[in-house]
Amino acid sequence: MNAVDGLPWTVLRVHRPALALWGAFVAAVAGLLGWAVGIEADKARAELAYCAHHDTCFLTAADDYGTTVRWAAVVLCCCFYAVAAWAGAALVARELESGTARLAWTQSVSPVRWLTAKLAVPALVLTLGCAVLVPMFRWTWSNHPDRLDNGWSDVSTFVALGPATLAYALCALAVGALAGLLLGRTLPALGATLAVMLLLSRTLAGLRADLWPKVTRTGATEVPPPHGAWQLEGGVLVHGRRIADPDYGHCLGTAARIRRCAADHGITGHYSVYHPRSHFWPLHLVETGIVLAVAGAATAAAFGLLRRRTA
Repeated sequence: MNAVDGLPWTVLRVHRPALALWGAFVAAVAGLLGWAVGIEADKARAELAYCAHHDTCFLTAADDYGTTVRWAAVVLCCCFYAVAAWAGAALVARELESGTARLAWTQSVSPVRWLTAKLAVPALVLTLGCAVLVPMFRWTWSNHPDRLDNGWSDVSTFVALGPATLAYALCALAVGALAGLLLGRTLPALGATLAVMLLLSRTLAGLRADLWPKVTRTGATEVPPPHGAWQLEGGVLVHGRRIADPDYGHCLGTAARIRRCAADHGITGHYSVYHPRSHFWPLHLVETGIVLAVAGAATAAAFGLLRRRTA
């Protein structure tokens, strides 16, 4: 086996601790999700069935199940920060700092092939792990809809429910490689990668609701969004002008009281702005595409920088 053919195995050997840690992470999260469905979900369903026929009951098991799923979502959503830290610190920068990268380039391994292996092997491992965890999380989340149906818009759950989980991980990998090539030192590359990924994830979370057209409903009385929708705004119309959550609240009570209240405040109707459940996939796939575009740009920039420095 020549140096080029054996390069992927070399990458695996060099980064055995990271590979073992990722494997342990996948096994632990998968085990947690399996335990939640196999043990906690049955208790929650039994509790809900009991409460359906009794006036007094406490939904402790259902709340415990919801808490487990929410924490699993946080762990999955934030795992790319660990990928970013590893990629920024160990994938490229450490080998440039120690000189082992240049040594490899003299052993019949071109810089482009070296970087290709450095990115392709971890990308494959990340893809395999997410291919296990994301379907398992979707299965766990949907297994108890009585308590979790309205939670798809939660910041962590939104990412964990689909391929955005993998997109963020691949983006962190690419940004880490680029930072390592740019800075050539372990700690600065680590810090820069974490900062970029934190900025990207927080920015997209803030813009998420605007990635797909919202639904707006108006009516003479309150217009609550449909079950499972992500409500963004609601309030009253005063001569056609929207006022979100006015201090005096919505006019409630008898029909006469409602008419009198509306006349006193100039209210001509009510409105509600939301994303229905059917908007999850359009929103999710648009965000995934944006993150993958950033990952592609970072990858292209990394290869371009490497070519210029080694030409």
